[in-house]
Amino acid sequence: MEQIDFKSAIERLRDTTYKPLPDKVQISIPNAETHLKGGLKYFCGDAAKWNTDYEKIVQWLTDNKGKGLILVGGCGVGKTLIGMRIIPLLLNHYCRKVVTICTANELNKSPDEIINRHVIYVDDVGTEDISNIYGNKRVPFAELVDAAERDGKLLMFSTNLDEDHLKAKYGDRVIDRLHAITRRVTITGDSNRK
Repeated sequence: MEQIDFKSAIERLRDTTYKPLPDKVQISIPNAETHLKGGLKYFCGDAAKWNTDYEKIVQWLTDNKGKGLILVGGCGVGKTLIGMRIIPLLLNHYCRKVVTICTANELNKSPDEIINRHVIYVDDVGTEDISNIYGNKRVPFAELVDAAERDGKLLMFSTNLDEDHLKAKYGDRVIDRLHAITRRVTITGDSNRK
């Protein structure tokens, strides 16, 4: 029996809907720590504070290994500032990527529009209600995670929920996929908001 040449078989199917390998987004930002500190200084001025947990974000910015990013932590530790304001600017400048930015509630209101994008940041995951579009119940975040795994989308998001609460809200399947396609960074400390 003849062995299949997978490379040739994949090449023959290039122009079809068959996608054997996701189109992962690689991130590599030089001097990432300097740029992240510069972003904090720009947005916060003299009130900018460096949290040692940000070092893990620097590692991700330096080489994301094709994975997205989950920023987890309490209120006021910098998740939204970094994920929604600074990272999109860095990805645009150094990687020529445009980040689609939304809140979890906005994802629920326009799921198809957002899920179709390739580089996505969602703020406050876990705060949204179950979506009810045209009488159909949907869980857009779960759909987004599925699409990110299947198509190699760069999914970044922030949440105040720990893994157990995320699992209770979205289920084991979503959490298992998130383990495969993202890097989790937990930011500890007190709120920086005054």
